[in-house]
Formats: sequence, structure tokens, C-alpha cells
Amino acid sequence: MHLRIATRDDIPAIEALMEASMTALLPKFLDEKQVERSSESMGVDTLLVDDGTYFLVYVDDALAGCGGWSRRRTLFGGNHTTGRDDDLADPATEPAKIRAMYTHPDFTRRGIGRFLLQAGEDAARAEGFKTMEMGSTAPGRPLYEACGYEFIEDLSQPSEDGTIVPILRMRKALV
Repeated sequence: MHLRIATRDDIPAIEALMEASMTALLPKFLDEKQVERSSESMGVDTLLVDDGTYFLVYVDDALAGCGGWSRRRTLFGGNHTTGRDDDLADPATEPAKIRAMYTHPDFTRRGIGRFLLQAGEDAARAEGFKTMEMGSTAPGRPLYEACGYEFIEDLSQPSEDGTIVPILRMRKALV
């Protein structure tokens, strides 16, 4: 496994990985309508790429996963997600965010998610952050809990048709 920082040129590959991950992995946790509506709260956030805080993980030459962290206040979502706050968080009083974690279906259960989490936590810690938060999906929750994140609150909101896609605020102290 090796890690590198994503660039704008990587966005098509990131979008393809996200689509493959959501199509194959979300149906194990969500019903058909929830899977369909998941794209409202998921997707590429180009600000993460521009900030240099979004990573790609390769196994051999294959893109196996992507994800990152943010020094900004936005908890989850892509460029299109409503409710964004792209102001910088204060490392002394606010958490950094784990963002947009996806594993390609061919590479699940191989430590990709843990590898990405560690990279994000290490980078946030180096910038003085003491806490990490995330807006977790249902499929991500077991991994995040196994890595020391605690459930804080359910942020799920119904979409226009009443479908609720779980979004769970989770937190971890960086020690």
C-alpha cells in the first residue's frame, strides 16, 4: 500500500471509485431508496483536493481507496451538499474532520480505511488539532468505532421524498 496526495487531475478516478464503492457497498446497509439518495450527502469536495488534505491509496498500481481530512468546518458532503461552512476551524477549540472515505469494492477488509484514517489523524495532529469528527455513513460506523471514534449524534435528515440516509456524527480525541 502506498499513499499520495490527490490532485485535480485525479478527480475523474476519485469519482469512479466513489461510484463503485457506493453501488457495491451501500446496499449491504441501506435500502434501494437510501442508496439512490446517498449521493445528496456524498461526493467529491474539491476544496479537500485544493487544500492538499485528500489522499489516494494504491495497492500495486490500482486505486484502492480515497479519503482525507479537513481543517475546515464542513463535516461531510461534496461540492453540491447544502449547509457547507468552508471557514477554517480553530485547532485549539474545534475539531478537524475526517472526510469522504471510500474503499473500492475489490479492496475491502484489507486495512485501506484504517490506513487513510491514520494518515488524516497524523496530519491533523501535526497542525495542532486535538479532536477529529466525521459525518459517518452506516457502512463506515463499525470501522470508525473499532478505530476509537464514538457516536455523538444522529444528523440524519429526510430528503424531499422523506427518505432518510443515516449520517452519524462521530468524534475521537487525538492523544
